[in-house]
Amino acid sequence: MNESKICHGGICSKASIAHIREQQPMKISSRFITLALSAMLALTLGGCAPEIGSEKWCANLKAKPKGDWSLNEAGDYAKHCILR
Repeated sequence: MNESKICHGGICSKASIAHIREQQPMKISSRFITLALSAMLALTLGGCAPEIGSEKWCANLKAKPKGDWSLNEAGDYAKHCILR
């Protein structure tokens, strides 16, 4: 049987190449699933925000404490909600 030395965190052990190949697809598929779920979550949350400059966006920002506004939000508010 082919064996190779595996080191992880300073601890080394011998493992068969077949064993390593069996674990490889699992790591790839779990990374893919994690990436896909993260992308779906980002798209879902991003889809909920009202469009900048819309009536709803202006109302939401007006209700938000002014100290919590970002510089971009303040500029967009002035541009789209005050200087229409």
